Amino acid sequence: MYGFNTLTKVFESSEEIIFDDLTNIVLMSDCHRGDGTWNDNFAKNQRSYFTALEHYYKNDYIYIEIGDGDELWEVKEFQDILNMHKDVFWLLSKFHKEGRFYCIYGNHDMIKKDKKFVEENLYSYYDGRTKKTISLFNNIKIHEGIILKQRGTGNKIFLIHGHQVDFLNYTLWRLAKFLVRNLWRPLESHGIRDKASPAKNYKKKDIIDNKITKWANIKKHMIITGHTHRPMFPDVGEVPYFNDGSCVHPRCITAIEIERGYITLVKWGIETKKDGTLFIGRDIIAGPRLIKEYFEFYNQKQRDDPPWVPIIKFEI
Repeated sequence: MYGFNTLTKVFESSEEIIFDDLTNIVLMSDCHRGDGTWNDNFAKNQRSYFTALEHYYKNDYIYIEIGDGDELWEVKEFQDILNMHKDVFWLLSKFHKEGRFYCIYGNHDMIKKDKKFVEENLYSYYDGRTKKTISLFNNIKIHEGIILKQRGTGNKIFLIHGHQVDFLNYTLWRLAKFLVRNLWRPLESHGIRDKASPAKNYKKKDIIDNKITKWANIKKHMIITGHTHRPMFPDVGEVPYFNDGSCVHPRCITAIEIERGYITLVKWGIETKKDGTLFIGRDIIAGPRLIKEYFEFYNQKQRDDPPWVPIIKFEI
């Protein structure tokens, strides 16, 4: 099965972050922050994203971005993305300076695995208005995977973008990047969908979900990914494969929260009060569920190996 060994290799080499019931963590992915042109899919949800990010900053959350934060296939220069969404990067920089920002690369921002690119583009930037170099994410480390390790028990949650089981978007990512930038980007303006993208192809989503589900089933580890843009939240007794969705849904962004020992799938979007006033609200899609219940179940599974049932998928 393509990608199985890659997932295992990344899991075994990933940095660990210790968490407990006092740790607040929010997981987002697939923001696809662009340059503000007509194909910047993030632009329509920027206000919802910024409002959510402000909430998580004020409430002492650790923010972990699980890949495809920036659209670096369609956009050639990171500086163009930074200039368009400077308020977002200002807030992300505040998270980073307080040690509360972790970044995983996906296929659309796989160039971030290049240390030279990170040093030249993410450490700091030149502000033409003030004619000064401004610190952004100084000395940031970009990860392929991260493990959340529970204090006291050693139980682990594996965080990875998920494109590692997608041959075109992992092994042939440079080809996929070329096709997106030079073929699908101009065709998209005429309403033609990119069939190679798992975010726009339900059959491909199912293939990817099945591969990751099998990995979690065999390895008996909780795993949280992005990539397919399809939120997934299993119940206890189902394979512990979660997906945080994306920030480019038509009307909302989705995220996974870990707070006070609970895990919850949420969405943020524009809502209307009875008097017609618009506001950005947070709604629960699934959960909250105690994380320890998932750990207890798969620890029991390691002993008894009962069958797991299929996982719940949400279409936003």
